[in-house]
Amino acid sequence: MSAHAMRRLAASLVLAASLAPLNAQAPDAERYWPQWRGPSANGLSQTADPPVKWSETTNIRWKVDVPGRGHATPVVWGDTLFLTTAVPVGVEGPDQHKPRGTLPGKGVHRFMVLALDRHTGKTRWQRVATEAEPHEGAHVDNGTWASGSPIVTSDRLYAYFESFGLYAYRHDGTLVWKKDLGRKRMRNQFGEGSTPVLHGHTLVVVWDHLNGESFIVALDARDGRELWRQPRKEIDTWATPLVREVQGRPQVIVPGMNRIRGYDLASGAVIWEGKGLTMNPIPSPVYDDERVYLMSGFQGNQLRAIRLSEAKGDIDGTPAVAWTYERDTPYVPSPILVDGVLYFLKSNNGLLSAFDAASGTPLYQNRRLDGVPNVFASPAAAQGRIYIPGRDGATIVLKAGRTFEALATNTLDDVFDASPVLVERDLYLRGNRHLYAIREARP
Repeated sequence: MSAHAMRRLAASLVLAASLAPLNAQAPDAERYWPQWRGPSANGLSQTADPPVKWSETTNIRWKVDVPGRGHATPVVWGDTLFLTTAVPVGVEGPDQHKPRGTLPGKGVHRFMVLALDRHTGKTRWQRVATEAEPHEGAHVDNGTWASGSPIVTSDRLYAYFESFGLYAYRHDGTLVWKKDLGRKRMRNQFGEGSTPVLHGHTLVVVWDHLNGESFIVALDARDGRELWRQPRKEIDTWATPLVREVQGRPQVIVPGMNRIRGYDLASGAVIWEGKGLTMNPIPSPVYDDERVYLMSGFQGNQLRAIRLSEAKGDIDGTPAVAWTYERDTPYVPSPILVDGVLYFLKSNNGLLSAFDAASGTPLYQNRRLDGVPNVFASPAAAQGRIYIPGRDGATIVLKAGRTFEALATNTLDDVFDASPVLVERDLYLRGNRHLYAIREARP
């Protein structure tokens, strides 16, 4: 082999290693909850077995106060749970937690990262990433400046506060690098709340907002160095992008109001695009072996099932669009796909629909979730069970399947906007005031 050929082979191997999926970084990734929506970025755990029933006095392993307020879903690696929060400076005790339906005071906030022992709830360390006054307000239903979920790997933690920076830490809390991407200006000051995606050594951030240039940017996760950047003609996208390998090459699937797109992870080039969703795209896409499912539900309803193997160029009117649906889609909660069934909520209401994912055939529609009237959290699933927390403190547990079957409704004394975390026998629920670890008590 020539020297030139050897150099090309070496470069190809480096590229392949850098594009390894998050769950290939270590076998343990499947056991833990390393990112928004879990090890598969789909809301599923293949290994967890959390309880079906609990209450404030039953199956609570521990319960701790969380300073400040945040809707970011915690992440777990090994024996450590990591979470982010925004704490108003000079405000103590219960006053840190604005009640639902009230606007948060701006003022100076500490944007914090916490590491807890996941077995006891004890704080191992906490860091103030930055201290700043938000430059604009937040939506009454958001009420926090810590909505973007962190990402954890076997050796790094990435905490994302959007306008207040992206921070990479070691597991012991040592800061490795930080990145300032600017200041977002959201329509009607609705507040920020997106989350990056990590694939191998590449972090991808979608920066869609009203005033100033929107863009998608890829960063080297090892040092924060910018790899590529592409402009986007979009406003206010909150949905987390999804990375899927298509014919051996990873692409980043990004919802948008104007266009949905698939970008090449290595270069940022647009591979395909199609008709956009509604205003304010928030739900994250989900996927199976053949399709990706994108949806949103503010000022309209859109669900689009896309065959990625056929998606090239402008996909509208082509076989790449497997099926569409234009009713009863979610505003905030992401869908979940379990064993060929696609589940999604109507707006932010406790009304659940289930569709055959391959054909788009409805199995049942707008089934009321008793005791869970308002839902902002996204469902999670394990062991053929689906967990859906609500804003009124109840979490309904459903049996996954083609017919509707509720197993239990469990109520706690809190408000749940963060999505569930399922690890081994534990269910972690982050409320407005408390973080709960729930585990079935066994002899």
